[in-house]
Amino acid sequence: MIRRFLARLYAFCGGLAAVFLVGVGACSLYSIVAPMFGLVARSIDEFAGYSMATSSFLALAYTFGRGEHIRVTLLLEKLDAQKRRWAELWCLAAGAFLSGFLAFYSVRMTYTSWVLHDMSQGLVPMELWIPQLGMALGTTVLFVAVAEKLIDVAAGGELLKSADAHDPHADR
Repeated sequence: MIRRFLARLYAFCGGLAAVFLVGVGACSLYSIVAPMFGLVARSIDEFAGYSMATSSFLALAYTFGRGEHIRVTLLLEKLDAQKRRWAELWCLAAGAFLSGFLAFYSVRMTYTSWVLHDMSQGLVPMELWIPQLGMALGTTVLFVAVAEKLIDVAAGGELLKSADAHDPHADR
């Protein structure tokens, strides 16, 4: 039941990342088209940047769950099954630690910006916790995804797959 919830959470974050990526495209299109109609595109590049960062961070857990992150498997392919499991566990533990560290400080930064009412310096002032929220949420959900996989592999579950493992055209 919790796995199904987490899978839906990762998919939701992936879908939200896609929405923000469309936002980047919309901002870019507006900045190109607006001057043709005499409109000024104030701070549109800032909003495109906020959308790009939010999209990138929200997509992390979804991408991790699908095995699409870049992995160097040169060494892992040479190991027997038992040693590979231990190497995967070590990598997942390091990944959980690092993603947890990043999540903690991302949430802390967002909270501090909220408490201090920290504002952006652009033409359109915005409280910085709003765009920082995407990073905080994305890194937190990534930590949950890596920790879930660490627990799964430690309990004897399936090892991580690289993107080429399920791509029949990877060797082309």
